[in-house]
Amino acid sequence: MKRIFVCLIPFMLAFLPACQSSRIADLAARPGDKLFWDDFSDSSGNWPDASDPNGSLGIVNGAYQIRVFSTQYEVLATPGHSFRDVQIEADATRLAGPAQNILGLVCRSSNQYNYYFFAISSDGYYALGKIKNARTTLLGQEMMAYDPAILSGAGPNHLRFDCIGQTLKGYANGRLIAVSQDSDFSSGDVGLVAGVLDTPGMEAAFDNFVVYKP
Repeated sequence: MKRIFVCLIPFMLAFLPACQSSRIADLAARPGDKLFWDDFSDSSGNWPDASDPNGSLGIVNGAYQIRVFSTQYEVLATPGHSFRDVQIEADATRLAGPAQNILGLVCRSSNQYNYYFFAISSDGYYALGKIKNARTTLLGQEMMAYDPAILSGAGPNHLRFDCIGQTLKGYANGRLIAVSQDSDFSSGDVGLVAGVLDTPGMEAAFDNFVVYKP
């Protein structure tokens, strides 16, 4: 069964100003070089740590945890960098809450209302799309679609999101499952996103976040 990817309400996007040093590193890097990485072993100050009645986010026990307390809600986190072409990878684990959720990676974000995303759910579905002016559009698909490469339940799932030129590709556990083209955003921040549909109380953990020069 396919599910519609609804437009969720964004919670937070921190450290919006792009770092000049990340732009320089992007230009100087060679293919395969790491542009940015974090294993969340300590609070380095790269990622936001905050909470309100709708959700929370921060480093807990060596992983970056996102909690969502309200329905139809998403929590977005970025470290405050700016890149053009990237290959983003991270491990995503559902700790608690509904399996009908959203766990994903973000590229070319200018704020919480404009970015590309590749996301999965803990019951085996995926979505590739963009948020533009706070409006959600799926790219290359009309609804969230099922793929057996996604591990249902707690996971963990190893996610990869390539944003290269106008081509966007999403991978789950090493398998390419989503491809599309779009030209609206050419550069911006990278990040993590988690959300819920109709059931609140989801807790997710992300680890081994790496951004490569493709």
